[in-house]
Amino acid sequence: MTNSSPWFFWAVLSAVFAALTAIFAKIGIQGVDSDLATLVRTGIIIVVLSAFVWSTGKWSNPFELPARTWLFLGLSGLATGASWVCYFRALQVGEASKVAPVDKLSLVLVALFAFAFLGERPSLREWSGIAMVAGGVLVLALKR
Repeated sequence: MTNSSPWFFWAVLSAVFAALTAIFAKIGIQGVDSDLATLVRTGIIIVVLSAFVWSTGKWSNPFELPARTWLFLGLSGLATGASWVCYFRALQVGEASKVAPVDKLSLVLVALFAFAFLGERPSLREWSGIAMVAGGVLVLALKR
């Protein structure tokens, strides 16, 4: 299955790095409080992204961004932080092979929220794929 769309390439890379995140985090949080581990990871992300933005010449004054941008990026940051705290706690007490797929229920929620709030209209084929993801999460969650 190939797709020449630029978004697809970046989405696949995102999935690869997200998978590595789960594996590395599960190893890294052994014997460490999950909240402290989340803080350490966040600090590393700040340093690496700052260096990346600066080195690629993309730096501009963030205080010049519109208030609406600040509001929604702020809300996104809060949601990301909450997600990471919950994810690391789940990883600390659960198996990565179970936690990560259930975390991907976010795929289903994104589709529903995008439908409700952004006016996106997935096709019947796309809704079928979204339903299969939801079914897979239920199979994992209800496993005895």
